[in-house]
Amino acid sequence: MLEKHLLPYFVDYKLDITMGKINPRVDFAFKKLFGSEENKDLLISLINAIVSEEEQVVEVELKNPFNLADYRADKISILEIKAKAENGRWFNVEMQIREDNNFDKRAIFYWAKLVTEQLSEGMMYKELKKTISINILDYDFIPDTTEVHSCYKIINTATGKDDRLHDVFELHYIELKKFTKTYHEIQSALDRWSSFLTTAHQLDREHTPKELASDKNIVKAIAAIDRMFNEEERQVYEVRLKEYTDVASIIASGAEKNIAKGMEKASKAIALNLLGKGIDLATIAETTGLTVLELTSLSQNTSEQ
Repeated sequence: MLEKHLLPYFVDYKLDITMGKINPRVDFAFKKLFGSEENKDLLISLINAIVSEEEQVVEVELKNPFNLADYRADKISILEIKAKAENGRWFNVEMQIREDNNFDKRAIFYWAKLVTEQLSEGMMYKELKKTISINILDYDFIPDTTEVHSCYKIINTATGKDDRLHDVFELHYIELKKFTKTYHEIQSALDRWSSFLTTAHQLDREHTPKELASDKNIVKAIAAIDRMFNEEERQVYEVRLKEYTDVASIIASGAEKNIAKGMEKASKAIALNLLGKGIDLATIAETTGLTVLELTSLSQNTSEQ
């Protein structure tokens, strides 16, 4: 049986769900919230919260706006958001809720696809514009860092500097599981969007913390998720949500079994060590959690080997 103190390790596999409340981290909901024409201001705000001051945008053109008919046709790729800014920059924005240890390769592939799509519009190589990939992940991905936001560029390895020779590439990861700030600790626009994405199921227009209520875009987003879907869209969302919760349940169950097996193996190793020192069975049973019968069997099997 899994020890109670280990149970919190499995909480992260579950989605925060309140009946009737839309979870904007589900990609179908994320796409409609940030990839619809009527919400382009929210996408602009999200992008500007992530990119540097010099990359800020004023207007964007959605290249694949939310369209339920596309989803019905099983065009799963529509769940990423492709946009072109007024300064010529291209953006690929994606929400990934299902853990994928190879997401780095997928992120680069999607970035490359958006670059090649520019050429399909008749551009020459010299006209290629900077393409920025923004990936919001609902799981820990980058090891050895507690930072929520990580940015990757191409640099000169000899100097360690960005000489802007390959300035067309920029890739961002936002790891929501690493966002642990309370409302009182919120300081930046990215803090506000991270807080919204991780707590939207708890928010409503009447009870919004002042740290979020001060941002008109967050206020609009909170209102939008309360009335975002018609009946058919809601059904699609529920199916998508069920897919994620089913997978999360399978992962949690498998992880629990693996840890339980690991603990049993460790207990037996400790027991064998204590048996070899001649310690009585009652003491070993109390120390390891194994029964006297299990210890007797373990001792006999060891003697026969």
